[in-house]
Amino acid sequence: MALGTTTTTTTRVAVLGGILLFFAFVLNVSGNLVFSVNHKFKGRDKQVSLSALKEHDARRHGRLLAADAAVDLQLGGSGHPSEAGLYFAKIGIGSPPKDFHVQVDTGSDLLWVNCEACENCPTKSNLGFKLSVYDTKSSSTSNKVTCDQEFCTSTLNGRLPSCKPNMLCNYNIAYGDGSATSGYYVKDNIQLDKVTGNHQTTSTNGTVIFGCGAKQSGNLGKSPAAVDGILGFGQANASIISQLASSGKVKRQFSHCLDNVKGGGIYAIGEVVEPKVKNTTPLLPNMPHYTVSMKTIEVGGDAIELTTDIFGLFGDRKSAVIDSGTTLAYLTPEVFEPFIKKIFARQSGLKLHTVEEQFTCFEYTGKVDDGFPIVKFGFKGSASLTVYPHDYLFQLRDNVWCSGWQSNSMKSKDGKSVTLLGDLVLSNKLVLYDLENQAIGWTDYNCTSSIKLKDDKSGQVYSVGAHNLYSASSRIMGTLLTFLLLVFAMLQILL
Repeated sequence: MALGTTTTTTTRVAVLGGILLFFAFVLNVSGNLVFSVNHKFKGRDKQVSLSALKEHDARRHGRLLAADAAVDLQLGGSGHPSEAGLYFAKIGIGSPPKDFHVQVDTGSDLLWVNCEACENCPTKSNLGFKLSVYDTKSSSTSNKVTCDQEFCTSTLNGRLPSCKPNMLCNYNIAYGDGSATSGYYVKDNIQLDKVTGNHQTTSTNGTVIFGCGAKQSGNLGKSPAAVDGILGFGQANASIISQLASSGKVKRQFSHCLDNVKGGGIYAIGEVVEPKVKNTTPLLPNMPHYTVSMKTIEVGGDAIELTTDIFGLFGDRKSAVIDSGTTLAYLTPEVFEPFIKKIFARQSGLKLHTVEEQFTCFEYTGKVDDGFPIVKFGFKGSASLTVYPHDYLFQLRDNVWCSGWQSNSMKSKDGKSVTLLGDLVLSNKLVLYDLENQAIGWTDYNCTSSIKLKDDKSGQVYSVGAHNLYSASSRIMGTLLTFLLLVFAMLQILL
């Protein structure tokens, strides 16, 4: 991250969606808390074009560069490849509180929302809700952050010469796809749901410093699947998880379980006591993203050679970024070629077609789990992650299937190819981000069920269930796009 004058600028190399969050969050109460989280699309409904999916991930590529409590994020929809998945939470901001739908992203840190008189901010969304804008004059608890305040000086690593006392503390974030957001920081109340028992919540307030978006450009201003802003879950000191932990309200742990079949799932902050997650690997130190050391890749039991010089994101280490905000899985070109050959080796008679110039699709009438190989990723510490054919192959329609594996030609700043493992790999697993112990782990799990979180203050263990909050209106609005996509795909296959 490069800081300039009164702005903060970042370019991120990973997939769909996150934005750096300079975020200060101090809860007025302790206990389990709840965010209401939805997903852009539900289950396996085919609602958007595959090109839109890749654009969605491309935008993410540009963006990736006291008592312990727990937070339950009520989840809806899925990150299935045919839907350009986008998870969003509904939170209340201000006094009186106003609802905002903000994208939830594990690969970024900043909370920002569109503000009144914003230049080029979106005015409508096809996700089934009305967009909101934040107005400092409409909230009795709103206060603008100035350059002389501690939050601004700590964010900028000391006050910069051009950031004078009583001037607004500004932010500016530029992305690799050419989009950008800029504005200033504001402090106000945020309304959350506190867990008071098994599947029970009550409302509570906290205080947060967030970005007030004054200008958007590129995809942030014109996307049909627009949201009101971004809520980051990165591991930087200013992120939501770090700020909650530093105020003594939660452990630096969060987890998610994403169901890409029925949609929805679980998203929670806090200590998971059930199920036990024993399959863990250490996070690489001093990395801006959730980066792990990759040791092996097996396709149907056959190993693919991984050499240090072709596989990695930082330095000369073989590494991969774990990012739930990414829909697909992106392998380096050198790994992708032998990898995809092994995926289709048992089906030499298949006629493969390229749909929308980027997806490998084919007709298949059998059970994909019987006809295609299991993929296993091995990580440092003997951790392994299994990906089944029904996870990495998605059904476009009837007997038409497509592969979610993608070749990633994007390079990091040091010229290395980037390996990104998104929802394609992480779905149908409980994934635990343990920042206290700098580790990440997972276990296969039924994401329609419940997990148990511990409230360290009371010692109580509460059940947090799966959620599938979804607006049917976005499905209806996507029907025409789906129909056109299916016609295009069938023409490609029949020609």
